[in-house]
Amino acid sequence: MYQNNFIVSSNDIDIRLDRFLEEKLPINRSQVKKHIENGNIKLNNKIVKAGYKLKENDKITVSYEDEIVLKPEKIDFDVLFEDDYLVVISKPQDLVVHPGAGNKSNTLVNGLLYKFKELSNPIDEDRPGIVHRLDKDTSGLMVIAKKDEAYYKLIEMFKNREIKKNYLAIVHGNIYENFEINEPIGRDPNNRIKMKVISENSKEARTSVEVLKNFDKFALLSVDLHTGRTHQIRVHLSYYNHPIVGDLVYGYKNKFKIDKQLLHAYKLTFNHPITGEKLEIKDKFPKRFEDFINKYIV
Repeated sequence: MYQNNFIVSSNDIDIRLDRFLEEKLPINRSQVKKHIENGNIKLNNKIVKAGYKLKENDKITVSYEDEIVLKPEKIDFDVLFEDDYLVVISKPQDLVVHPGAGNKSNTLVNGLLYKFKELSNPIDEDRPGIVHRLDKDTSGLMVIAKKDEAYYKLIEMFKNREIKKNYLAIVHGNIYENFEINEPIGRDPNNRIKMKVISENSKEARTSVEVLKNFDKFALLSVDLHTGRTHQIRVHLSYYNHPIVGDLVYGYKNKFKIDKQLLHAYKLTFNHPITGEKLEIKDKFPKRFEDFINKYIV
């Protein structure tokens, strides 16, 4: 925990709060701004903006958890495509994408720093290469930016839904025809860590589902995302009464004691942001899917 207090002298009048602290604290200016926005830095016991102009005798109170130092670590993941501008990797299940509270190391970012000399994220230097993310318990393909020009274009492409994302999922119950779910998703007012299909304070969400195979009481699905809402596939399939096996948040316990969702980002289709070449990257069929099918339902 870092803690400190400052009293503004006459020499520092009219200096921006973030510029003043950039010189005083062992962190950079973007990190200073984050702490101001998060309320870890207060001025006269109040939260103010980073651009606040200091006055004589202002009291600045600083208290925050020590900054995470990004270090390269050898992390196991597959690389399916790489050129000078971007990489497509397959993230294993149980791997957190970037360091944060409770996960200061052993993340995908640590592994990216170990494997690649060049990574780009001009917006957030604490997340080098990251342009989108997957939940810890969701495995599969992710696009990683190596150069700034690729980063900005990829961000725009995700925003404009120009990158097609396809997932594989094993769900409870049999399904006999393909379907689409077009229902808005928002924060669950009764449980703030969950999302749900809800009309108030929500955003459009559309998911297409193709049935690949039915097993005894289970189905293997191919799922296309047309929007990118938090937990979208999990919420929509649960809403449709076919929750993902192992999803204990939106589904239910199973007799096989699988407690991590059988959901995998299987295919990415997009035009290369720099060359324009059409790319279709497919991952291997997940081993844990094979294990479940062979052990329990075949």
